[in-house]
Amino acid sequence: MLREHYMKIALSLAEGVRGQTSPNPPVGAVVVKDGRVIGMGAHMKAGEGHAEVHALAAAGEEARDADLYVTLEPCSHYGKTPPCADLTIAKGIKKVYIAVTDPNPAVAGRGIEKLRAAGIEVETGICEKEASDLLAPFFHFIQTKTPYVTMKTAITADGKTAAYTGHSRWITSEQAREDVHYIRHQQDAILVGINTILQDNPILTTRLPQGGKHPIRVVLDTHLRIPLTAHVITNKEAKTIIVCGQDASSQKEMELQEADVQVIRLQTRDIDIPLLLKKLGERNIMTLLVEGGSEVNASFMKAKAFQKFLIYIAPKLIGGKAAPTAIGGEGFALMDEAVPLTFEKVEFIGQDIKITALPKEGCETACSQEL
Repeated sequence: MLREHYMKIALSLAEGVRGQTSPNPPVGAVVVKDGRVIGMGAHMKAGEGHAEVHALAAAGEEARDADLYVTLEPCSHYGKTPPCADLTIAKGIKKVYIAVTDPNPAVAGRGIEKLRAAGIEVETGICEKEASDLLAPFFHFIQTKTPYVTMKTAITADGKTAAYTGHSRWITSEQAREDVHYIRHQQDAILVGINTILQDNPILTTRLPQGGKHPIRVVLDTHLRIPLTAHVITNKEAKTIIVCGQDASSQKEMELQEADVQVIRLQTRDIDIPLLLKKLGERNIMTLLVEGGSEVNASFMKAKAFQKFLIYIAPKLIGGKAAPTAIGGEGFALMDEAVPLTFEKVEFIGQDIKITALPKEGCETACSQEL
């Protein structure tokens, strides 16, 4: 149907700005009149005009008696920009098609109420699933005040992340690695553990052929063992946050701060994952990519503190009892304790398989329970 056609155009606009609007959601809007698209727009950056503003500006005077397609309910409150619902009314829009309503308490249906009170017809639920998937990080952040966490790992066909010697370059293909960099481009922050820094000394930036956005680098380092020569400290393409425990050296913390690195000292001996996520949420980090080793992954799994799990499987066998697996730690004692997943999508990236998995509905995260 035509309404789905126009909403998919709006969704493609929103998809195009995914990762660059935090802590705001990526939103697209299309203005249609007499079967013609007369205006399109997307929300480009927090603090700037919303999608409806750009689309209605492009439509100009033709917007009167036109239809507006928007992926998220128009806002009804004054924030850094005026309410989009008011602008929609002022421009004389006849009907508004909305993919999903906004769970933000500042909106939460009031935008729709305002439109209807002005005599504008409103229809919701157009391409709702597609929009909900795109907006899942924003919805999670609004409701929990913590980042939407994506855990990512790359394994061989027999489940290994490295050889028994620790050698791991490269498990997956160049195409799969480029896909990971595209995912980094969409994230506010990327997280690893101190062992990854000590073993691999990664830069943790986004490297795409056309360039990309660099996420904030977050390093879990309980005792501040990180050397001041590490790439995440000397490389200034992205900000770096190091998270330590209460017993870490104050002298080392001072040296890191002098190197323009932010240190978050948790008032716990070890890194408490739910507390960590709360601290990152307070810094408006809406999306977090966990690229840690097996112990970091185990910590997030045990806390049930992730919303998506990406698995890249390479067509290789390496074997070895001592070869590490994607998730270490002690694990759970019983199968009944396992975290149940739903395989949402399976696809080929080059010769590798990429699985997108979500915790099954009803498997609440520790963050949702405790914060």
